[in-house]
Amino acid sequence: MAGLTNKQKKQWAETLICREGLSQKEAAAKVGVSVVTMNKWFKEGNWEKQKRNLLITREAQLNRFYMQMEELNAAIMARPEGERFSTSKEADTLVKLSTAIKTLETETSIAEIAEVGKCFLNYLRSFNPDHAMDVAELYDEFVKHTLNS
Repeated sequence: MAGLTNKQKKQWAETLICREGLSQKEAAAKVGVSVVTMNKWFKEGNWEKQKRNLLITREAQLNRFYMQMEELNAAIMARPEGERFSTSKEADTLVKLSTAIKTLETETSIAEIAEVGKCFLNYLRSFNPDHAMDVAELYDEFVKHTLNS
């Protein structure tokens, strides 16, 4: 794909394989790289494991982070009066958890953009397959544009 960096192509390929279930060969053709390059990215990125990890939803991750924050705050509050403050390590953990929560709640990844498109195209295919093909091409262009932004 003209205009996309290798990093952007790799990110798009990861989405196609891990989220959309395309084969390495299909993703390589769509992204515009060789099958050898795709196989290298697949192995280096441990995408097989990532495909399994996608079973952990965003909501589940958020719940885990919130539970960790609650547990840490409860441990701090269980201390004697006058000692109910976080250590520097605990404060660092709280900041990291807060940042992770904010990121999960506010940022939209290319994978999520692709997932919404996939769901919409599946819906459209059910009653107008020809139109879905046209929209799929446009959505691919939208994903490429988003990667370039």
